[in-house]
Amino acid sequence: MEENSRRRFFRRVTVATLIGGLTLGIGAKAWAQGGHGYGHHGRGFMSGPLDPAKADARIERMVKHLAVEVDATPEQSAKLTAIAKSAAKDLQPMRAKVREARQRGMELLAAPTIDRAAIERLRSEQIQAADAASKRLSQALAESAEVLTPEQRVKLAQHFQQRRGGHRGGPRQRS
Repeated sequence: MEENSRRRFFRRVTVATLIGGLTLGIGAKAWAQGGHGYGHHGRGFMSGPLDPAKADARIERMVKHLAVEVDATPEQSAKLTAIAKSAAKDLQPMRAKVREARQRGMELLAAPTIDRAAIERLRSEQIQAADAASKRLSQALAESAEVLTPEQRVKLAQHFQQRRGGHRGGPRQRS
């Protein structure tokens, strides 16, 4: 039961981190998709190197799209783009660490003997990494929120709530 509890905790931390990125919206999707989108041609969001120029272009497109949704000014759009690019740059090194941790986990799994201490170290490192990512995304979320007016934040929240329905298997609700 303790194993399930730990797994649920790690899953919740991971989901919270991803939801933070979705809530932030601006650029997180571009960073996470790694160029083609989750699952497209077998590529997941942590696969392969990410071209910084492509990531910047995706962030700019995402900000432009969201700016239209919330009626953002050009000045707001520029600030949001800078915030998203900074967050993406800070989060980029975590991609390689996730791949390395996955590889270490597979090595531990395939080992002739079970090294519980090594498994626990790996788990602890991953919790710390998820916490660091969550903190950085929360920082970007707060910075982005400060750029937008209260009305714009409501519009953005409504936009993501509508999209959430489509991503969770339910029908998309369009206004």
